[in-house]
Amino acid sequence: MNDNIIQVSNLCKNYGPINAVNSISFNVGRGEAFAFLGPNGAGKSTTIKMLVTLLEPSNGDALINGLSLANQAAAIRRLIGYVPQLISVDGTLTAYENLLLMAKLYDIPRQERVARACEVLEFLNLADQKNALVKTFSGGMIRRLEIGQAMIHQPEIIYLDEPTSGLDPVARQNVWDHIMDLRDRLNTTVFFSTHQMEEAENYSDRLAIIHHGKIEAIGSSAQIKTATNKNNATLDDAFIHFTGSELNTAGRFRDIRQTRQNERRLG
Repeated sequence: MNDNIIQVSNLCKNYGPINAVNSISFNVGRGEAFAFLGPNGAGKSTTIKMLVTLLEPSNGDALINGLSLANQAAAIRRLIGYVPQLISVDGTLTAYENLLLMAKLYDIPRQERVARACEVLEFLNLADQKNALVKTFSGGMIRRLEIGQAMIHQPEIIYLDEPTSGLDPVARQNVWDHIMDLRDRLNTTVFFSTHQMEEAENYSDRLAIIHHGKIEAIGSSAQIKTATNKNNATLDDAFIHFTGSELNTAGRFRDIRQTRQNERRLG
């Protein structure tokens, strides 16, 4: 079996004259944690949405565990889990009900659904909140539950689009502890986008810096820092080197504010 569970070849997404993703190619190994790092509008979310079959590529293709995005999208969906940027749980349901609904959508056999939902709640340290309405949850608890929804069918790959956006440092660490534990237990491939340099450096085996829809650098954090030819380069230095700019923090504040507004609207 090929060690690369994701094989992307000349993948493109165009919106009229705008090349949101511009002929990118890369591989992700089975069981690897792979990060997409880039400024706002770089193409991170667009790439993920194509890989999870929510957007149709304008050109190119990707093989997901040997299955083609071009003509095997339905089969791919059974192999993956996806945690989007915006909140995807139902605040009017309990944690248990949200997971049970997702188990049904993933066609988990009826006799396994209850046990699987309870197992996920236990894994995420949410068992005590099993029957609590999700609209009463903190942002970190909501994010953990969303990870539970994405993993309940035990996918080969889990995609996370800025999974800790808007969370405080303690909640962020808690979320990452569970993501990495999931990877270690099930050998799940973890593909995530982030604006956080420390997340990309601490939780990925390899990362790609994407800018204007093109991959400017790819490799381990150490390799990318070395490629700057700067002594004692940091990942921030590498980001500036390959994108020509620092992170747009004003844009991140808007994203965080939107996330918190969405949390308040739950239910």
